Amino acid sequence: MRRLLLLAFLSAGFFVHAQYGTNCEVRQFKLNAVNPGIEYEMALGVNSTLDIRVAYQVALEPASTQPLEDFDFFPAITVQNRYYHNLNGRERRRRSIYGNSGNYFAPSGAVFSPGSRVVEGRLVDGIHGYGGLVYGIQRSYDSGFSFSIDAGAGYYVGPFKGTIQPVVNLSIGWIISEKRWCVGL
Repeated sequence: MRRLLLLAFLSAGFFVHAQYGTNCEVRQFKLNAVNPGIEYEMALGVNSTLDIRVAYQVALEPASTQPLEDFDFFPAITVQNRYYHNLNGRERRRRSIYGNSGNYFAPSGAVFSPGSRVVEGRLVDGIHGYGGLVYGIQRSYDSGFSFSIDAGAGYYVGPFKGTIQPVVNLSIGWIISEKRWCVGL
């Protein structure tokens, strides 16, 4: 019975280490300059994070007949579950993984709350959003400077006919608070 308990205790330690490995930052807050706002990224696992951004973002106007040509600034909340697929390779090549510097795949969703607006002569009211998949890169430096860019496709929904459109997110700013799990190189 003691051996079984000891084995269970050691196995639990192994699984905890596997769940909360050494690759991702535990948490970090960032200020965005391009899309003014704040971003919070927290580790979910070894190479996985949850990224939440609240900002004024440049976005498509999906209620337009030419959404790819009609952009505007909208208040938005964006959520991504990022999986960094190359952190181990970057670390082996002695490249920095500080601030989750790596390439990622992420299911991405955003909700925009622009309020009432006139688009092509008609009143459009209410929130809209998208859900999709993106691929991106993020790099952070010891000075605190950080940028990320991702692109993909998303299904836009709201007070208009739903459609699949491109998704591009750009974040340039500074890490203002962090709790490091890894130091990187």
